[in-house]
Amino acid sequence: MFEQTFKNIDDILHKDAGCSSELDYVEQTSWVLFLKYLDDLEKDKKTAAQLSGKTYQTIIAPKYQWSAWAMPKNKEGKLDHHKALTGDDLADFVNVQLFPYLKKFKANAVSADTIEYKIGEIFSELKNRIQSGYNLREVINRVDELRFRTHAEKHEMSHLYEAKIQNMGNAGRNGGEYYTPRPLIKTIIKVVAPQIGQTIYDGAAGSAGFLCEAFDYLKNSKKLSTADINTLQKKTFYGKEKKSLAYIIGIMNMILHGVEAPNIIHTNTLAENIADIQEKDRYDIVLANPPFGGKERAEVQQNFPIKTGETASLFLQHFIKILRAGGKAGVVIKNTFLSNTDNASVSLRRHLLESCNLHTVLDLPGGTFTGAGVKTVVLFFEKGAPTRKVWFYQLNLNRNLGKTNALNEKDLEEFVTLQKTKADSENSWTLNVKDIDPGTFDLSAKNPNKKQETTLRNPQEILEEMKVLDKESAEILKSIMKLI
Repeated sequence: MFEQTFKNIDDILHKDAGCSSELDYVEQTSWVLFLKYLDDLEKDKKTAAQLSGKTYQTIIAPKYQWSAWAMPKNKEGKLDHHKALTGDDLADFVNVQLFPYLKKFKANAVSADTIEYKIGEIFSELKNRIQSGYNLREVINRVDELRFRTHAEKHEMSHLYEAKIQNMGNAGRNGGEYYTPRPLIKTIIKVVAPQIGQTIYDGAAGSAGFLCEAFDYLKNSKKLSTADINTLQKKTFYGKEKKSLAYIIGIMNMILHGVEAPNIIHTNTLAENIADIQEKDRYDIVLANPPFGGKERAEVQQNFPIKTGETASLFLQHFIKILRAGGKAGVVIKNTFLSNTDNASVSLRRHLLESCNLHTVLDLPGGTFTGAGVKTVVLFFEKGAPTRKVWFYQLNLNRNLGKTNALNEKDLEEFVTLQKTKADSENSWTLNVKDIDPGTFDLSAKNPNKKQETTLRNPQEILEEMKVLDKESAEILKSIMKLI
């Protein structure tokens, strides 16, 4: 039923002049879903309070509650068409009264880790794009069919929401930034193996896939005490996200997975000077897939000791700095990071090897990320001791990956098993750091146990790299001219 409801909502939004893409569908579905979720949450809290002889003070004022403006019911429990707003009346109420009211929650909240603050933040970040009040009425009617009361309902809803995010990624454009294949995330988490009590951070949170999966992993890791539940809710998961839509989706995704007030901040992580990061700012675990291919401006690069326009390389510096001593990380990055010969890449590889134990590199096949032709690797490292040996695993599959043939957890089972002992196999080998070139710190994933095949690089990838090198050369030339 849930799946059909989502499809019906998409069909309605497709007809609306204000919604033109899968990204719009997800954004607009999100805010309506959130208000319905909030209504169910308030009902549950009110019932729990009554059972314990207490009174519950609702978060949302009566006029703005779902049952007042969205779904006023008659005595038979059906929509009261005499009281229910629709058309221009509904659109005006939502745009002129509801959204401004909800925005104020941010300023009035006691602290940032409350659901009140998140309500204010969400409705400060987005606006109602559904132009037709009649379409909006249809969407509300459909969303009202959904229930968030039982664990099973919330579990199904979180899976459906994940599917919508995946579809958004498959739709291309910038949607792909928001989706990392869940089998890959689950595998990374199994290897990093976080524990309750540790803090987990993603500075490029996107749709919060890493944080959601880490929550599920820890929630199912043992029988939870009340203290454990509170720790997972309030003191475990932290994220930052630059883009408004991704930020909204990330918060919504975590809420649907069961984290009531996610600690995700809407900010540009790279705008923070890493020299300012102190011990109190650090985390035990970093799990992330930073955007690759992005180009950062000179003023952003000034926040980092190793200057480069490559977004992922700046994020990697940030992650190394923000990890506590003994902290662990699993980070996805383009495989060219292992072998690029520009000064920044060489310096960054050296920094990683000298300040962290890069114990494992997972080399992924092309097509792992739907819609992105780039090949990627996952770097697993621990901060505090230099790298002596790196264990590589090359994922070789007997099929091409794509939308209809995506990566699954079974594909990664051998990697997870062998990684525990870092055993050599046809697909895995160990590299001694003392054997690498001290001038380049080249870490190319060249499997000595398998005949190397010559693979031609994607022409687009070569062109993108040439653009970067041309830009860097131009900047160097500009600097030299200033000195002359």
